[in-house]
Amino acid sequence: MAAHSKPAQLGPWGKATAGAAGAAFANVLVYPLDLIKTKLQVQVKKSADVEKQEATASNEVHYKGTWDALTKIKNAEGIAGLYAGMNGALLGVTSSNFAYFYWYSIVRTLYLQYQKSDAHPSTAAELSLGAVAGALGQLFTIPVAVVTTRQQTQSKEDRKGIIDTAREVVEGEDGITGLWRGLKASLVLVVNPAITYGAYERLKDILFPGKNTLKPWEAFLLGALSKSIATIVTQPLIVAKVGLQSKPPAARNGKPFKSFVEVMEFIVKNEGALSLFKGIGPQLLKGFLVQGILMMTKERVELMFILFMRFLSKLRSQQLGKAAALAAAAKVASPVIAK
Repeated sequence: MAAHSKPAQLGPWGKATAGAAGAAFANVLVYPLDLIKTKLQVQVKKSADVEKQEATASNEVHYKGTWDALTKIKNAEGIAGLYAGMNGALLGVTSSNFAYFYWYSIVRTLYLQYQKSDAHPSTAAELSLGAVAGALGQLFTIPVAVVTTRQQTQSKEDRKGIIDTAREVVEGEDGITGLWRGLKASLVLVVNPAITYGAYERLKDILFPGKNTLKPWEAFLLGALSKSIATIVTQPLIVAKVGLQSKPPAARNGKPFKSFVEVMEFIVKNEGALSLFKGIGPQLLKGFLVQGILMMTKERVELMFILFMRFLSKLRSQQLGKAAALAAAAKVASPVIAK
């Protein structure tokens, strides 16, 4: 009976698949917010007079906020415009979350084996484990993020498919290394998922101590709270990373940024320090909803995996039992050959 009471454990592949499925589902639901926050983060803030002067001389659209961006994009491109670049974005979030949860499961298991203790890792340890998993995941998935950011910030007339956009990046000034543009910023930004999942595990122990399986609303609450904390802390780095991966603003005459520090200096000089938090409204709302839905879905998918594994194990046991019974029956029924 004790064996039956022990909770089934998922391996790295199961956890990674559950995390990727949750991320894809959540991002499909709130993708327009992702598009809008990216557009708000790459645009250069202008005064009202400058905006009016440039409106007649350029086709560049300036957005005053989330609702203004939503309205202008819908009026100019229809509902489809709010989902521009979604294929690349879904590929990006699915692959990055799969990589993150895969590596996080591995490094956390190794850490617990090294500790030889059943005690939960400390907050510092959780953050470190998340950072290591995030860094490993970024190395493999950042090219998709670069291509997606380019697609999201292109005008309707200039917008291309995933392959053509990737080719445009490779044919640029940086060559094939352009697909890893913003890698340093991304490696610094691993503190975001590290804070998110570190806070998730810590809040889970505080708010729902001793629970192995969370209810949907509990998982949603933990995911939303933990992501909100991480977003507020890392927003300037998020803005800088988007600036690195998109086309440079007109004020730089086509000269790309070389580092996230250079992006931040440009923003502070031209727009003021508060602009390092531009787009934080849709960023927070998107993170709140996505992470909440992601963790809620992930918990359900993991439970489905566990139940499926138990079903397969039971089925296999039954088949082995039947095979053993048939073998025993055949042995009894077989005639004895006299010599």
